Amino acid sequence: MTTKEFAEITDLITREVVPAIGCTEPIAVALCVAKACETLACRPDRVEVLLSPNIYKNAMGVGIPNTGMTGLPIAVALGAVIGRSEYALEVLRDTTPEAVEQAKEFLQSADVRIDIDRETSEMLYIKTTVACGNDCATAVIAGSHTCFVEVSHNGELLCAAEGATAATGDEQTDSLALTMRRVYDYAESVPLEQIEFLWQAAEMNIAAAELSFTGSYGHGLGRMLRDEATSGVFGDTLFTKILSYTSGACDARMSGAMVPVMSNSGSGNQGISATVPVVVFSRAHNVSREALLRALALSHLTVIYIKRSLGRLSALCGCVVAATGSSCGITRLMGGGYEEVTYAVKNMVANLTGMICDGAKPSCSLKVTSGVATAVLSAALAMDHRHTTSLEGIIDDDVDCCIRNLTTIGRTGMRETDKLILKIMTEK
Repeated sequence: MTTKEFAEITDLITREVVPAIGCTEPIAVALCVAKACETLACRPDRVEVLLSPNIYKNAMGVGIPNTGMTGLPIAVALGAVIGRSEYALEVLRDTTPEAVEQAKEFLQSADVRIDIDRETSEMLYIKTTVACGNDCATAVIAGSHTCFVEVSHNGELLCAAEGATAATGDEQTDSLALTMRRVYDYAESVPLEQIEFLWQAAEMNIAAAELSFTGSYGHGLGRMLRDEATSGVFGDTLFTKILSYTSGACDARMSGAMVPVMSNSGSGNQGISATVPVVVFSRAHNVSREALLRALALSHLTVIYIKRSLGRLSALCGCVVAATGSSCGITRLMGGGYEEVTYAVKNMVANLTGMICDGAKPSCSLKVTSGVATAVLSAALAMDHRHTTSLEGIIDDDVDCCIRNLTTIGRTGMRETDKLILKIMTEK
């Protein structure tokens, strides 16, 4: 791999692995509102938000940080009242109890409308129009959670850009074509200073897990697993610790804890699932800093590779992809090479493909835990050279073809499933 290729992949991973506060779908909506309000240059009295079905689905039932509230209205109001677009996915960083009260008052006084845009072909699409008197401003995010493709003021176009490359759910369209072999070679050979920032991912996401053990967050799955391990129900094992820490970080995030996590491909839960299992395993085995960083690079870049084909949002739960990454990272820490890593991927695709995404919510911790449990199992099987074969279901001898089979099912095959999920959710 050339120096230029290393630099391009490093640029990709540093763009995709970034801090986020709160679930990224309502946070992206708040970001879009904040940008529109900044363009308007005053607090609006009218706000109209149009969302793609997948954004709407993922923002309905999740906690908004530091508010004790769930869903889109409070996210929209906070974006208008205290949101700062320069913070990107940490747009609600300045949320305080006083800001929450201001946001509640804003919801009472302003005309706020939130609707689904059923005409858009984008899986990830947010359009915000804000107005005050005769002045109005519009901001549009599409393709990825922070990609503004349009900003206008009183009909004057101030900014227009193409959607983020390879973020719309189509196959990779830019010049950086990843394969599992390239992902592995990068993780093994990249100069450590280029992936040093992944140490921050480890510290940040473990801190979110440890926060969850101090209080009542979400369904409390992580805390329950930790406590039950201590009491002997599950056993105080490394496996249980991996599950408790990963689900605990998700518990905190989904319930609206004011804690940053390092995300992956626009998802905090994907960032958690790609990071925490690898870190917990590494600490139990006292591996070197270099070994952990390279395992995290393998995990995170595997997730990015798969998501570039699957798309940011789909009917396929992101934990399937993220857990596949962590299984690769754990396999490496177990002493596996490229062959064993490919076995782990095949075992994951054979097991979890088809798990639905029915929106972001506290019970995501259950799915994350299922994914991570399968990741550890798949890694252990891979290290014993046991793996699913091309005689079984959707598995192919070629690992990249396996990945394409997974993403084609999630991106194309599950489109009707996605529509049905949203119909069920909105008609309850």
